[in-house]
Amino acid sequence: MTPGVGGQTREAALAALPPMLEGAEPIGLPEYAARVAKAQARMLEAGIAAVYAHAGSNLAYFTGTKWNPSERMVGALIPAEGALEYIAPAFEEGTVRDFMVLPGAVNTWHEHESPYQLFLARLAAMGVQAPGRVGLCEGTPFYLFDGLRQLGSGLEFVNARPVIAHCRMRKSEQEVALIQRAHEMTLAVQKAAASVLHEGISTLEVEAFIQEAHRKVGAKGSFFCIVLFGQATAFPHGVEQPQILKDADMVLIDTGCLVHGYMSDITRSYVFGQPSERQRSIWNAEKSAQAAAFAAARPGTPCCEVDRAVRRDLEANGLGPGYTLPGLPHRTGHGTRLDIHEGPYLVDGDPTLLDTGMCFSSEPMICVPGEFGVRLEDHIHMSPAGPVWFTQPSPSIDDPFGLAMLAHGETK
Repeated sequence: MTPGVGGQTREAALAALPPMLEGAEPIGLPEYAARVAKAQARMLEAGIAAVYAHAGSNLAYFTGTKWNPSERMVGALIPAEGALEYIAPAFEEGTVRDFMVLPGAVNTWHEHESPYQLFLARLAAMGVQAPGRVGLCEGTPFYLFDGLRQLGSGLEFVNARPVIAHCRMRKSEQEVALIQRAHEMTLAVQKAAASVLHEGISTLEVEAFIQEAHRKVGAKGSFFCIVLFGQATAFPHGVEQPQILKDADMVLIDTGCLVHGYMSDITRSYVFGQPSERQRSIWNAEKSAQAAAFAAARPGTPCCEVDRAVRRDLEANGLGPGYTLPGLPHRTGHGTRLDIHEGPYLVDGDPTLLDTGMCFSSEPMICVPGEFGVRLEDHIHMSPAGPVWFTQPSPSIDDPFGLAMLAHGETK
């Protein structure tokens, strides 16, 4: 039996999981204020007079205010100079104030009134006049942009990505610490999930276990969970029907949780039973490709070069080329913190230079249609000296969690 795969009851595996949330502190008011100041400095450099952060992860990032986007305008206006202000429906003002972390004036509109008129009036009060440029975050719905432009204010509405992505891609020390904790929690859950596998278990049963295991370590549950067996592992995001585990099946589990809004995202692939030579060969090629991404990820390196390095490594192992299968059908990696996918993206064509504080996955999945797939996913943060793993990669197909190595006192 592969070390760590099978052999344990569900009850014993859950009992062995300790609470892991203690000491993880949420982002506080000083950091939110610093983020706004950083955005304002960037706005002055970019010639943008104000930025609108719509409900969702951008509003949460800059203000700490958690609000699900809907058909009503809720968000924050950040001028290049001066105090941030909120915009919300009048009947929601009390709730907005209750959720608010970073203080600011709340400007409201009644249901029969135009939020777009209010938006433009607040910009004017901030000193933003035509032909000034106003950045709208990428999460802003088209209906809102359309409503603003129809008023013919003379303002130029532009994509706020040069401001917002610049800030969000570079994580603070506290953000890195929260991301680290989330990954430690999910890795413990991954190990527990592997231990309860047995012939006849369904992917739905494993998903339910992972949900409970994430709660046991201190999360509210799984933020997402993909469990695949056998041929279904060749589909990066799964198939509609659940599967039943059989001997010699490839197992792929991709899951994560949230710690104070910051996300983990770890994938492990291994065989239930004895790996075939074909499974071993593809698994080793996947590990090599993941290592190639880490080796190429250096401060100042364009994201596209990391993806290219991975595809060269895959081609050297007889896979690809490009997106051809068997091989890698998607980008090498993505950032994932407040959103499950956010910049930077490790993909050909993206010239973004890797910089200190950036955090992203290395997951160059190999898909072999009709047979199986292998994805090994761990995340990296860029330190001034270079890349650092949040979790150590899986050592081998015969020891996917390094348990045999630990038993022999070996280190990676």
